[in-house]
Amino acid sequence: MLIVLVIIAAIVLAIWQPWRGSQAAVPASSPSVTTPVASASTPPASAAPAEASAAPVAPNPTSDASGTAPTVAACSTAAISVQAVTDQDVYSAGELPKLSITLSNTSGAPCLINVGTATQSFVITSGTDTWWRSTDCQSESSDQVVQLAAGQTVSSVTPLQWDRTRSSVDTCGSSRPQASPGYYHLSVSIGGIQAADTKVFELR
Repeated sequence: MLIVLVIIAAIVLAIWQPWRGSQAAVPASSPSVTTPVASASTPPASAAPAEASAAPVAPNPTSDASGTAPTVAACSTAAISVQAVTDQDVYSAGELPKLSITLSNTSGAPCLINVGTATQSFVITSGTDTWWRSTDCQSESSDQVVQLAAGQTVSSVTPLQWDRTRSSVDTCGSSRPQASPGYYHLSVSIGGIQAADTKVFELR
C-alpha cells in the first residue's frame, strides 16, 4: 500500500508544476517538495481564499485628497505655441487660400484655453499693407473652452477660406478690390496668444 501511495504522489508532482518557467519559482532550498502538493487541495483554515479579500482601490488620478477634481489652470502664453498654416505655399490664379491655426501645449501640465471663433484672428498683409482681417466682417462668433493635455497639438477642423480680396468693416456688403499677384504674410492669434512667426505664401 505504501508503494502505491508513493507512486500516486510521484504522478501528481509530475503533472502539477505551477512554478515552472515562472520568475516566482520556489527557491532551491525549499525543505520539501510535498508542500506545493498540499496547496493543490483545500487551503489551510488560516489561509483565506483570494476572492475573500477586496482588491485595493486605486486612487482616482483625476481627484485630489478631498475627492474633488483638481482645478486646471488657464493656458499661459509661455505654455502655448501657435502657428499659422496655409494649405499651399503657391496659389495659381483663381485658387483660394485655406487658412488654419495649429496650437501646442508645450508645458508639462494640462491647461484650459478658449479656441472659439470669438478668440481667433487671421490677418493677411503684404509688406506694411494690411489686406484682410477675419474679424472685419465676422457675423457670428462663439466661445469654446477646451483642455489641452501636456504636449498635445491641435489644429483647426475647418480651414477659413480667403477670397483674395481686401477687407474692411465698411465694405462687408459690397464688392472689394482683388489682391494682386505677389507674396503675402498670414499672422494668427487664438485665445489671446499670438503666433511667433507669419506664414508666407504667393498668389499668382
